[in-house]
Amino acid sequence: MTAADAIHLTESATRHGVFVGRAWREGIGPAIVMVRGGELHDITSRDIPTMRDLCEAANPAATAAAASGTALGRLADVLKASLSDAPAAVRLLAPIDLQAIKAAGVTFATSMLERVIEEKARGNPALADGIRRDISRLIGDDLSKLVPGSPEAMALKKALIEKGAWSQYLEVGIGPDAEIFTKSQVMSAVGFGADVGIHPVSQWNNPEPECVLVVNSAGRIIGATLGNDVNLRDVEGRSALLLGKAKDNNASCSLGPFIRLFDDSYGLDDVNNMDVSLQVDGPDGFKLTGGSNMARISRPPLRLLEGAIGPHHQYPDGLVLFCGTVFAPTQDRDAPGSGFTHKHGDVVSVSNPALGTLINTVRATDQCPPWQFGISHLMRNLAGRGLL
Repeated sequence: MTAADAIHLTESATRHGVFVGRAWREGIGPAIVMVRGGELHDITSRDIPTMRDLCEAANPAATAAAASGTALGRLADVLKASLSDAPAAVRLLAPIDLQAIKAAGVTFATSMLERVIEEKARGNPALADGIRRDISRLIGDDLSKLVPGSPEAMALKKALIEKGAWSQYLEVGIGPDAEIFTKSQVMSAVGFGADVGIHPVSQWNNPEPECVLVVNSAGRIIGATLGNDVNLRDVEGRSALLLGKAKDNNASCSLGPFIRLFDDSYGLDDVNNMDVSLQVDGPDGFKLTGGSNMARISRPPLRLLEGAIGPHHQYPDGLVLFCGTVFAPTQDRDAPGSGFTHKHGDVVSVSNPALGTLINTVRATDQCPPWQFGISHLMRNLAGRGLL
């Protein structure tokens, strides 16, 4: 997908609904922004100093719509500037700030099987094809109608244990408890146009195009955005205890371009049935397309959320929750049987007609801009601007 395509799709999506995000204003700092009539407006104020504060409003969409703002220019121009390395007065950031960044894993049957394959292959992509065939012969490749934690799922679990084929990934895929983990640290996510990072130690990795729920401190879903849960398949495949190394690295979490807040035009029913499309365009001419459909998820968003927030686990600043993906690329990129892995310079586009396009370029984690603006920097910046 070209930069022009990403800009066009995002402009088209934002013509309907309430879209909010964050942008960096040169010489000022981070701003809460909203799309209005094809323009980007800064709606930061003492009432809305952070995205967390907007999301905590009784009606975030109405609050954003009623907020006064300062025009920052045409949305298309800001999107273009965000995709450029040249200095810019305004460029987009990840659309969240103080929210925790959580993710649900193994939420689709197909991706569950790929996690099992990673584990059995011990991170070696050359073994994946043979193991994939063996596992599919044993349990099939369509578990979409199996309800996790149900008597039928527990019967399958028992049968697999008896055959010596049980896996920790099957446990969270069809067992009673969802896998919920911390994807990245507060304030560390990157946004539209930024580089995304692959740790240099990894030789087998892939993007994960996902719907991301935006949730307030009361556990209420108030909007949705797009995400790329960058995944190091070989690292996690060596041991699930390396999940932190596989998932949480510099620039390894991408969100955006905006949050679409729930209102009369868009809500949870739309999320439950949304398609998330993916395209990878490599510097070597390689192209990969795929996607994920939320209707195929094993645990619906509300059930996933029950495993993330509630009486047992609070988030006073809210959270975002990656919902997982059915996408697990097996297409050979180089040698036969080698499967897919990223190359530096890959352009990754995650799209949905109602949310726009999140586009990023793959680099090594140590070649991406280092994360240097954290919570303390945000607080000092806002205080210095009289917003706290």
